[in-house]
Amino acid sequence: QVQLVESGGGSVQTGGSLRLSCTVSGYTEINYCMGWFRQGPGKEREGVAAIDSGDNTSYADSVKGRFTISQDKVKTTLYLQMNSLKPEDSAMYYCAADPGCWAVPALIFPIGYKYWGQGTQVTVSS
Repeated sequence: QVQLVESGGGSVQTGGSLRLSCTVSGYTEINYCMGWFRQGPGKEREGVAAIDSGDNTSYADSVKGRFTISQDKVKTTLYLQMNSLKPEDSAMYYCAADPGCWAVPALIFPIGYKYWGQGTQVTVSS
Protein backbone atom coordinates (compact mmCIF):
# COMPACT_ATOMS: atom_id res chain seq x y z
CA GLN A 1 0.00 0.00 0.00
CA VAL A 2 1.45 3.32 -1.08
CA GLN A 3 1.42 6.07 1.51
CA LEU A 4 2.56 9.68 1.26
CA VAL A 5 2.80 11.76 4.41
CA GLU A 6 3.59 15.47 4.30
CA SER A 7 5.09 17.52 7.10
CA GLY A 8 6.78 20.85 7.63
CA GLY A 9 3.93 23.26 7.08
CA GLY A 10 3.30 26.18 9.38
CA SER A 11 2.86 29.91 9.69
CA VAL A 12 5.54 32.38 8.64
CA GLN A 13 5.77 36.02 7.78
CA THR A 14 6.35 37.39 4.31
CA GLY A 15 9.91 36.70 3.23
CA GLY A 16 10.25 33.69 5.48
CA SER A 17 11.16 30.12 4.59
CA LEU A 18 9.75 26.66 5.14
CA ARG A 19 10.83 23.20 4.06
CA LEU A 20 8.13 20.67 3.36
CA SER A 21 8.84 16.95 3.48
CA CYS A 22 6.91 14.06 2.03
CA THR A 23 7.76 10.58 3.25
CA VAL A 24 6.86 7.84 0.78
CA SER A 25 6.34 4.20 1.61
CA GLY A 26 5.24 1.18 -0.37
CA TYR A 27 6.25 2.71 -3.69
CA THR A 28 8.59 0.69 -5.87
CA GLU A 29 8.34 2.25 -9.33
CA ILE A 30 11.67 2.77 -11.07
CA ASN A 31 10.43 5.50 -13.41
CA TYR A 32 8.13 8.07 -11.85
CA CYS A 33 7.35 11.69 -11.24
CA MET A 34 6.77 13.23 -7.86
CA GLY A 35 5.07 16.56 -7.46
CA TRP A 36 4.06 19.24 -5.04
CA PHE A 37 0.64 20.83 -5.48
CA ARG A 38 -1.25 23.46 -3.55
CA GLN A 39 -4.83 24.50 -3.14
CA GLY A 40 -6.00 27.72 -1.58
CA PRO A 41 -9.55 28.40 -0.35
CA GLY A 42 -11.93 28.55 -3.28
CA LYS A 43 -9.16 27.82 -5.77
CA GLU A 44 -8.32 24.90 -7.98
CA ARG A 45 -5.42 22.65 -7.12
CA GLU A 46 -2.33 23.82 -8.97
CA GLY A 47 1.05 22.30 -9.66
CA VAL A 48 3.97 23.92 -7.89
CA ALA A 49 6.98 21.74 -8.68
CA ALA A 50 7.77 18.28 -9.98
CA ILE A 51 10.75 15.96 -10.19
CA ASP A 52 11.31 12.70 -12.02
CA SER A 53 13.39 9.64 -11.28
CA GLY A 54 16.30 11.21 -13.18
CA ASP A 55 16.19 14.31 -10.92
CA ASN A 56 14.91 16.54 -13.69
CA THR A 57 12.72 19.30 -12.28
CA SER A 58 9.94 21.59 -13.35
CA TYR A 59 8.41 24.61 -11.60
CA ALA A 60 5.37 26.81 -11.90
CA ASP A 61 6.31 30.30 -13.04
CA SER A 62 4.97 31.75 -9.79
CA VAL A 63 7.59 29.93 -7.71
CA LYS A 64 10.63 29.80 -9.98
CA GLY A 65 13.70 31.10 -8.20
CA ARG A 66 12.04 30.81 -4.79
CA PHE A 67 11.14 27.12 -4.41
CA THR A 68 13.36 24.09 -4.86
CA ILE A 69 12.15 20.52 -5.17
CA SER A 70 14.48 17.66 -4.33
CA GLN A 71 14.37 14.04 -3.32
CA ASP A 72 16.35 11.64 -1.19
CA LYS A 73 15.96 8.26 -2.84
CA VAL A 74 17.57 6.43 0.06
CA LYS A 75 15.21 7.97 2.58
CA THR A 76 12.37 7.89 0.02
CA THR A 77 11.55 11.46 0.93
CA LEU A 78 10.50 14.36 -1.26
CA TYR A 79 11.28 17.92 -0.23
CA LEU A 80 10.13 21.40 -1.14
CA GLN A 81 12.32 24.23 0.08
CA MET A 82 10.30 27.43 -0.01
CA ASN A 83 12.08 30.75 0.32
CA SER A 84 10.93 34.37 0.03
CA LEU A 85 7.40 33.31 0.84
CA LYS A 86 4.52 35.57 -0.07
CA PRO A 87 0.94 35.73 1.24
CA GLU A 88 -0.27 34.31 -2.08
CA ASP A 89 1.72 31.15 -1.33
CA SER A 90 -0.69 30.37 1.50
CA ALA A 91 -2.45 27.10 0.76
CA MET A 92 -2.72 23.45 1.62
CA TYR A 93 0.28 21.75 0.07
CA TYR A 94 0.09 18.18 -1.18
CA CYS A 95 2.69 15.78 -2.47
CA ALA A 96 1.76 13.26 -5.11
CA ALA A 97 3.24 10.43 -7.12
CA ASP A 98 2.70 9.55 -10.77
CA PRO A 99 3.91 5.99 -11.48
CA GLY A 100 3.30 6.32 -15.22
CA CYS A 101 5.56 9.31 -15.73
CA TRP A 102 8.89 8.87 -17.53
CA ALA A 103 9.95 12.51 -17.65
CA VAL A 104 8.78 15.56 -15.76
CA PRO A 105 6.61 17.78 -17.95
CA ALA A 106 7.08 21.51 -18.38
CA LEU A 107 3.57 22.18 -17.09
CA ILE A 108 2.45 20.42 -13.94
CA PHE A 109 -1.14 19.24 -13.75
CA PRO A 110 -2.77 17.03 -11.10
CA ILE A 111 -4.11 14.58 -13.70
CA GLY A 112 -2.06 11.42 -13.83
CA TYR A 113 -0.89 11.62 -10.24
CA LYS A 114 -2.27 8.45 -8.73
CA TYR A 115 -1.16 8.71 -5.12
CA TRP A 116 -1.69 11.70 -2.84
CA GLY A 117 -0.84 12.72 0.68
CA GLN A 118 -3.25 14.37 3.09
CA GLY A 119 -1.65 17.79 2.85
CA THR A 120 0.13 20.24 5.11
CA GLN A 121 -1.01 23.83 5.64
CA VAL A 122 1.22 26.78 4.81
CA THR A 123 0.16 30.24 5.93
CA VAL A 124 2.14 33.35 5.06
CA SER A 125 1.17 36.56 6.79
CA SER A 126 1.97 40.05 5.56
